[in-house]
Amino acid sequence: MSSNRREFLKTGGALGTALLLNAVPGVGGPLQASAAPGARAKVADPVSGLKGPKRILIFGGTGFIGPNTVRYAVERGHEVSIFTRGKSQADIPDVEMLVGDRNDNHEALKGRTWDVVIDNNTSRDYRWVQRSTDLLKDSVGQYIFISSISAYQIDEALSRPDRVMAAPLVDAGYARAPKPAGWKDGEPLEYGPMKAYAEDIVHAAFPGRATVVRPGLIVGPGDHTDRFTYWPVRIAEGGEVLAPGNPDHANQIIDQRDLTEWVVRLAEQGTTGNFNGVGPASRLSMAEMLYGIRAAFSSPVRFTWVPTDFLEAQEVSPWQDLPSWVPGDPLMFVDNAPAIATGLTFRPLADTAADTAAWDLSRPVAERSTRPDARFGISRAREAEVLAAWHKHSA
Repeated sequence: MSSNRREFLKTGGALGTALLLNAVPGVGGPLQASAAPGARAKVADPVSGLKGPKRILIFGGTGFIGPNTVRYAVERGHEVSIFTRGKSQADIPDVEMLVGDRNDNHEALKGRTWDVVIDNNTSRDYRWVQRSTDLLKDSVGQYIFISSISAYQIDEALSRPDRVMAAPLVDAGYARAPKPAGWKDGEPLEYGPMKAYAEDIVHAAFPGRATVVRPGLIVGPGDHTDRFTYWPVRIAEGGEVLAPGNPDHANQIIDQRDLTEWVVRLAEQGTTGNFNGVGPASRLSMAEMLYGIRAAFSSPVRFTWVPTDFLEAQEVSPWQDLPSWVPGDPLMFVDNAPAIATGLTFRPLADTAADTAAWDLSRPVAERSTRPDARFGISRAREAEVLAAWHKHSA
């Protein structure tokens, strides 16, 4: 194949994490800062064990996964501060906006204390994590770091397009991506090793008080990368849909709302350790994903499954042309049992699909997933060409 998920992360995968830092209009409105929050009563929650509100500092609360993290924490009675560059606004009452820069301006954090930090902007630079943990290690109780399953070191021999995984190969104790030979602290790192090193930094600064969450593909309303949005929008249109490879190839996605709400509950419980924040609860095949999305819409749809080798010959790329499909990649089926044991839950896939398609339609036409310069998703014209070539080949 001309492209896969891991190659993309090495060369341009920062796109997705960078977009998490940008404001996300159309998902409950932009965040608008208000005065610092006052103490608010919280009824004890027998499920989470919460006995009162916590003071939570959130790095990057205005991007893709940020707004729902903030809203959910506020709804549950917590005192929330967000640390941003001040370029986006927020409309949630009782949220304190602290303005600064993770590169060189942490003045707003000095002299302050919090119960929990949620570093949910999926830091693009381990040096950000070095600075924040060094500053806060004696003034914060728990540090929750949103990492990535890309922190794992996967032998390329395990990634075979013909492989159909019946059980997860990767758990939270799997080997992680090493720093390259000759690398020196302070120098840049590629995405996977950077995430792995940032995890080490957090654990070293917060021994016994660190929580590392490794998501896979985060989806849902508000995802400007369109790495999943292509499928709900395309299936909602109906007609013949190009379905890639083996229908039984494993797949994993998680709705950003399920991920962020679980992270807030980890903060409430004071849960520490390393967890894979992936979904759903049981094995998901590519066919189950596509049919699950179809359940959200009434348009007549016919899936045509085209073999992987034929798509390769047609120069149709997994992950990029046909999003969230990386045939035989072990990181598309990662163990999440420990996360589920701590309270990670999942909404129906049809709900995620319907909400994602509705959000996409709420955007200006020039920003929708069907725009000509969309980074992910095959064009409708190209899809029709490939389908026609397949029908001719298989006749």
